[in-house]
Amino acid sequence: MIPVRSGASRALLLAAVVLVGLNLRPFLTGIGPLAAEIRAATGLGFGSLSLFTLVPMLLMGLCAFAGPWLQRALGARAAVVGALCILCAAAALRLVTTSGEALIATAAFCGLGVAVVQSVFPGIVKAKFPDRVALVMGLYSAMLMGGGALGAQLSPLIAQQTGSWHLGLGWIALPAALAALISAVALPSGRSGQGGGLPALALLRRPRSWLLMICFGLVNGGYASVVAWLAPAYQAMGWSGAQSGGLLAVMAASQAVAALGIPALAARNPDRRFWIWFALACQVVGFAGLAWWPLAAPTAWAVAIGVGLGAGFALFMIVALDHIDNPANAGALSALMQGGGFLISAIPPWIVALLRDAGGSFTAGWLMHLACAVLAGLMALRIAPRGYAGAMRLAPEADQASSPR
Repeated sequence: MIPVRSGASRALLLAAVVLVGLNLRPFLTGIGPLAAEIRAATGLGFGSLSLFTLVPMLLMGLCAFAGPWLQRALGARAAVVGALCILCAAAALRLVTTSGEALIATAAFCGLGVAVVQSVFPGIVKAKFPDRVALVMGLYSAMLMGGGALGAQLSPLIAQQTGSWHLGLGWIALPAALAALISAVALPSGRSGQGGGLPALALLRRPRSWLLMICFGLVNGGYASVVAWLAPAYQAMGWSGAQSGGLLAVMAASQAVAALGIPALAARNPDRRFWIWFALACQVVGFAGLAWWPLAAPTAWAVAIGVGLGAGFALFMIVALDHIDNPANAGALSALMQGGGFLISAIPPWIVALLRDAGGSFTAGWLMHLACAVLAGLMALRIAPRGYAGAMRLAPEADQASSPR
């Protein structure tokens, strides 16, 4: 990839980081606050509504494995711009789509576009900001979570003001088009056989890759379930779509703040585990509150979960990049972690729906995620910087094989 040569081009690249990140979650977070309207218009049940999260997450997982290959075959710019165009087109189709099945198909295409971006972008950050990886990944993660807050807040408001839930979902096409335009100008266009990094099979032979995938999946499984069911859970307790969407927006805004702030604090020490445990402890508090005292302090529970999910997402993204110095190989590990992690995280919203149908409430689902946070904390004991090289067992020539020349 072509190095950034000037302050102006670096600023433009940071603008792309911001705009791209903002577009990766609104298509998910806009669904929950409009769930009642969508169910009334399409006849979808709770199990079917879970597909709006499950299908994109599955695609994010499956397609993430192709990220290094896409970067090698197409170049970073073409991969990201093409993916954003897919996201834009799928969001625009929601303006005219009326059947539940077709809406789920638009969610699938949105997930496809987001999957490609997420698999390619960490490698770009590692290559272009090698001395600021934690800070720039924190910015990217914060914008990603901030976009989730925008989707949760704007979708019900637009639907309420216009009287159309279609517009409440389809507005996302406009910022996606803008992000594609900026990315076409700012991102590196080079295409190289070196860009793909280590193959997935080589990384899958290392237990550390599996540990990162599972931890990432446990953290993002909580996010997927909250996005899918936090608003419907409070609507079942009498809240309006706008009120429940506002609560989801508070959660997502807290994610954004934590995703930006916690990595900045964690940058002072290469051992990120203290902050990982802090993030997971916040999740435990938030999910316990949702399960046992949902109406006692809903905003506090949303903030706690948001801080835990936002910081957890950003920190595991950083930890994956920390493991390998070479940008291409680090990007390949990040893509693998996201691929396996998102496959895992696709399942919990569906399980929560089944538990809700069986028990009549979301309590069991929230407790399941509390247990997942505890499990991730125990697994994080093994993520110590002194063990990175041994855990990946990269021969020096392997780590240098795809180094930029």
